[in-house]
Amino acid sequence: MDNAVSLVQAYLQVNGYFTVTEYPILEVTRHGISTATDLDVLAFRFPGAGRLVPGRGVQGVRWKTEVDPALGCPLDQVDMVVGEVKEGKAVVNPAARDRRVLQAALVRFGCCGPGHVSKAVDDLQQQGWSDMPNGHRIRVLAFGSQLIPESQRHYHAIALGQVVSYLQSYLDEHWDTLRHAEFKHPAFGFLMALEKARRGAITAGLDK
Repeated sequence: MDNAVSLVQAYLQVNGYFTVTEYPILEVTRHGISTATDLDVLAFRFPGAGRLVPGRGVQGVRWKTEVDPALGCPLDQVDMVVGEVKEGKAVVNPAARDRRVLQAALVRFGCCGPGHVSKAVDDLQQQGWSDMPNGHRIRVLAFGSQLIPESQRHYHAIALGQVVSYLQSYLDEHWDTLRHAEFKHPAFGFLMALEKARRGAITAGLDK
């Protein structure tokens, strides 16, 4: 998995999203089936995600209820994200804006049927989001090290610097709990290792 995609996946997960990365969109050609493109991130969040973490012998432990405001997430709606991740400018590739690609992704995930997908794609291409008849919202998000002006894009964009800053703040806020856990996720696990090393250096007086 690409390093930047891994960071974005970790960021979306701690904000309550289910995620799929590098999702292949297949198309039928004269010579068979081929991959039209890969979508960097597809993510899905239910309203209220992250409220409680079950505990042994207790009804639940209050966890993190708020979502990073930079996400622009509709808290009272199901939110589906079609995400593009770049290490440079936060832009959306032509393939990820392609009508056939968006239609295939939305229909295959079951978020809207053939009767509604055309309008949804129109909305995504024109304004970067669409509200479905079933009440949930679909959005196009771009992540990158640099943000281009809003006037030059029709989608929401988030800086990778914000992604890293949020993850570091999340670790710091919940360190007493998270420090006892093991994480196999490459980006989050690496940030955990850095935080352990940093705190160990402070304890040993090596940060001077």
